[in-house]
Amino acid sequence: MAKKTVEKGINLDNILFKCRDILRAARNSGSFFEKRDMMLTLVFLRFIGEKYEDGIEKLRQTLVQQGLDPDDENIRAAFFDDATFTDGTYNLPPEARWSTIINTTAPKLNVALDTALHSIATNSSQLKGCFIEGTFTNRNLAPNDIKKLVDEVNKISHKAFGEEKDLIGRVYEYFLKEFAVNATKEEGEFYTPHDVVQLIASMIEPYEGTLYDPACGSGGMFIQSSELIKARQGDINRINIYGQEKDAATYRLAKMNLALRGLSHDLGETNDSSFTHDLHKGLHFDYIMANPPFNLKGWYDDNLKNDPRWTNYGTPPESNANYAWILHMLSHLKPSDGVAGFLLANGALNDSDTLEIRKKLIQKDKVEAIIVLPRELFITTDISVTLWILNQNKKGGNYHGRKLRNRENEILFMDLRQWRENTVKGENKKKILLSPDQIEKASNIYHTWQGEGIDGKNYQEPELYRSVNIEEIEAKGWALTPSKYIEFIDHDLDIDYEKEMTRIQSEMKNILKAEKESQKMLEDAFRGIGYAIKED
Repeated sequence: MAKKTVEKGINLDNILFKCRDILRAARNSGSFFEKRDMMLTLVFLRFIGEKYEDGIEKLRQTLVQQGLDPDDENIRAAFFDDATFTDGTYNLPPEARWSTIINTTAPKLNVALDTALHSIATNSSQLKGCFIEGTFTNRNLAPNDIKKLVDEVNKISHKAFGEEKDLIGRVYEYFLKEFAVNATKEEGEFYTPHDVVQLIASMIEPYEGTLYDPACGSGGMFIQSSELIKARQGDINRINIYGQEKDAATYRLAKMNLALRGLSHDLGETNDSSFTHDLHKGLHFDYIMANPPFNLKGWYDDNLKNDPRWTNYGTPPESNANYAWILHMLSHLKPSDGVAGFLLANGALNDSDTLEIRKKLIQKDKVEAIIVLPRELFITTDISVTLWILNQNKKGGNYHGRKLRNRENEILFMDLRQWRENTVKGENKKKILLSPDQIEKASNIYHTWQGEGIDGKNYQEPELYRSVNIEEIEAKGWALTPSKYIEFIDHDLDIDYEKEMTRIQSEMKNILKAEKESQKMLEDAFRGIGYAIKED
């Protein structure tokens, strides 16, 4: 019994489900977006408060190890009153600490929460703009409702769920899934699953330099990439993060998420469109990782007609932003050796209205790999999507300790649509994920193909991957659809039809025999019942 209690207590979805029901039943809880922002702000206060408490406890332990008494009045004044931390932990005044909030009586909670937000914004330039001040007094939930909500959020702890997780992103994902029936990627409401980010990061290896995401959402790409870097004994301080986000609430969420992690970042001074107001214009980056809105409409502005990003490629169609994203990212890659990994809808592989742009991208040798992913990886769509990798340097050389060969005029195609065996339990709809072994296998295929000693003309495995030269792609009409190049075996040719028909006929005879026996048993039973009634 004790084990079951613990499991229920640390189930994040159970906690968030209760929070959702509290907000749905509460008066004045507002729209989906207002509910979501209220929850995320509470979680932010919880996380930043917990990090502060952990930081203070570590500081106490350090002082004890140095032979100092952390409870001495002079020691407290010197070390605790204006504590400084080196791991991204923020020093919080008493009114902003979670210990203060959780011990506040229900009638005073709304005011206490907004007092905490105001204090944080006043004392930290980095955290200013991560939230809307007045969030709780404006909504003014009933004392019982806000108290129940705070008590539930109090259960969310990195001690229970793991500090390495993108918990802010996970909370965001949950409320997107449960509340946002009408929210779409066109509105900026999307979240990239952890396993997909791991796949992209393991492919392009953004271990040092500058990393950019032009549609950064809640910042999950940055969070999860930084965790991968740390897992490989990398130094996250050697990565400089740049991003942009159009939606105001999601922009605040990204700032909140990155600030909590202590990650240095530049998301621009405000939220805005990467197309109409590029906040990082003129900058070039070592790496780009992105999951921009699929098939985005309404992106075009007349001022973009002769935009320099389209130079040498042509203006992308107004009806769909897929190739506008590609050219935008290409314009921000370092010309000498920049690498980009990003997701697009599969239609971008062979759209007729983008043929000329796709043709020039291939001819200019910008495309390095095309990887089609399995369906149902995302909560917001069940379609299969494609991971594109662009590389400004396919000539070879050293890269993160690996010696790369010349891959000019070659593109690696991979088709992972059959990797669907890892289903996620407890979801409202079917969802799958890529296992660590699968991510490693896909990365090894790509990195092996890049390496010295590989013959690009014969690098292939039926139904999985193949290296293809530009001449063959030209012959196929400049299509980038992997199934046009990877060999797929007709397994029906291996079937012994005579043997198979004999097996099926035998099974059918057994089924018919069993049905007849069952029918006879029923008839005997009914005759027995009829006889008993007649005797009565």
